[in-house]
Amino acid sequence: MTLPKTANAVIIGGGIQGCSIAYNLAKFGLRDVVVLEKGTVCSGSTGRCGAGIRAQWGTEMNCRFGLACVEKFEQLHEELGMDCGLNQGGYLLVAYQESEFEQLKKNMKLQNSLGIDTRVVSYDEAREICPGLSADDAVGFTYHARDGHADPFLTTYAYQEAAKRLGVVFHKFTECTDVKTLNGKVVGVSTNRGDIDTPVVVNAAGGYSQQVAKMAGVDLPIFSERHEIIITEPVEPGVCPPMLMSFSGNYYIQQRPHGSIIGGCSPEDHPEDYENGNSWDFLEKMSQTITKLLPRTKGIRAVRQWSGLYNMTPDRQPVMCEADNVKGFYLSVGYSGHGFMFGPVSGELLAQKILGQKPWIPIDQLHYSRFEKGELLIEPAVV
Repeated sequence: MTLPKTANAVIIGGGIQGCSIAYNLAKFGLRDVVVLEKGTVCSGSTGRCGAGIRAQWGTEMNCRFGLACVEKFEQLHEELGMDCGLNQGGYLLVAYQESEFEQLKKNMKLQNSLGIDTRVVSYDEAREICPGLSADDAVGFTYHARDGHADPFLTTYAYQEAAKRLGVVFHKFTECTDVKTLNGKVVGVSTNRGDIDTPVVVNAAGGYSQQVAKMAGVDLPIFSERHEIIITEPVEPGVCPPMLMSFSGNYYIQQRPHGSIIGGCSPEDHPEDYENGNSWDFLEKMSQTITKLLPRTKGIRAVRQWSGLYNMTPDRQPVMCEADNVKGFYLSVGYSGHGFMFGPVSGELLAQKILGQKPWIPIDQLHYSRFEKGELLIEPAVV
């Protein structure tokens, strides 16, 4: 497909953020929207994620985002016309320290006040929710039944196809090499296949978003780190229907509908790392964590492990805004491992901002200027 010479908006990145933004821009009436992807759609962080969706957060903004995303995912197949693989087995949060359990209960009160039906459950109730669970050393649990996971490939593909029906053009294997500016405004992009003149460029480049930002002269205090995931052969249904997650335990574990167990954790000290490699240390550690929590998995085989990039900000909250010094350059970056679950809502909110509308959830707090001002949005509920 020939690269166009002009566009009304160019989006860099074909993951969930880029595809959602493109779809929503077109849904709101913008024409001549182009998405550039250096590989294939969903080939980056989106296609390598754990795919969880939750409303259990510790800040009001994230709770509002989380609940809105749960509600959005529940009807997304109707809006986009394709199945997105939604499975709502809930999130069962596990606390191993009294201070952590107190924080979970504090988070729960906030969530309840915003219409999220999280509740404290006993160990016996936790084992009813997750029949394979063994967590005698835990001090408390909270649970929200509407949380769950979706299929990142099906979801992103559904956005792509819906966007294409509205006229969005996707150019795969097309790498952005420069963002062209003039007098403090965006005027176009350069790619490995030619140039496009445009007044709007959206940086949705995931793990490589800081490099794209620098092309436009915007310096962001963000970096990417490698997160690994393991998946096992299928086991009998009902071992772990919910997503098990612990912040002090540093894990998330769930059973996919076809029976496989998937699990991941954060790397120690959060090192900057752009290689999607695998390590024996992770395989050993995660296998031990899974078999300790789910004894019925002992002896099953790990069939695959992989890794993807978390694009991290100082407060683990995203950047969603227009650049101060480059008008027409928009950012949807730094989701710190939560880009997939936020994608359906963040794409809509940023599209509204680009088109001069008022986002229905305020995103002014998510400007990158907060880092320099020291106005960080600290989220206590992250792995």
